Amino acid sequence: MKKDIILSGVGGQGILSIATVIGWAAINNSLYIKQAEVHGMSQRGGDVQSNLRLSSTPIFSDLIPEGECGLIISMEPMEALRYLPYLQKGGWIVTNSAPFINIPVYPEIEEIKKALQKDANVIFVDSDKVAKENMAPLSSNMVLLGAAAKYIEILDIEKIKEAIRNVFARKGEKIVEDNIRAFEAGLKCSISK
Repeated sequence: MKKDIILSGVGGQGILSIATVIGWAAINNSLYIKQAEVHGMSQRGGDVQSNLRLSSTPIFSDLIPEGECGLIISMEPMEALRYLPYLQKGGWIVTNSAPFINIPVYPEIEEIKKALQKDANVIFVDSDKVAKENMAPLSSNMVLLGAAAKYIEILDIEKIKEAIRNVFARKGEKIVEDNIRAFEAGLKCSISK
């Protein structure tokens, strides 16, 4: 069993935190993992992308070839569109519906949604809004991870929660609980779709 995932967004949205949580959960599930990252600008607004390859057997490359990605998790809808060529037929995109407008000619959000839905299974979640409603405004990325969790069939939900606890433990119990609450809110968003 294997799962290839592309994480995308812009700097400051927590893409690398999602990658760390998934990686920790994969290791706790005794899976092999390969990861490659593009950090873009080191400040808010630059492109950030990560390839995650999870498998029950050894993996030889850390890059996902075009047409072989099973899941795109994107904190920004236009960034999801950028990686659409990598999605396999029947693959899923779980994306934040709220754009991060960082360029002057940002396309209309409805145009982006139509383009994404043309060739993919897409779940749109306003993860920023859900995070705020659940008193965890800085945990929008964990909302999105929760919404995507059921499409990461190779990982157990409880192992993902355990990974969240481990990854955020050094920041204190309140941060851990905020991120768990956000993740669980995201799970509910996915179930209601």
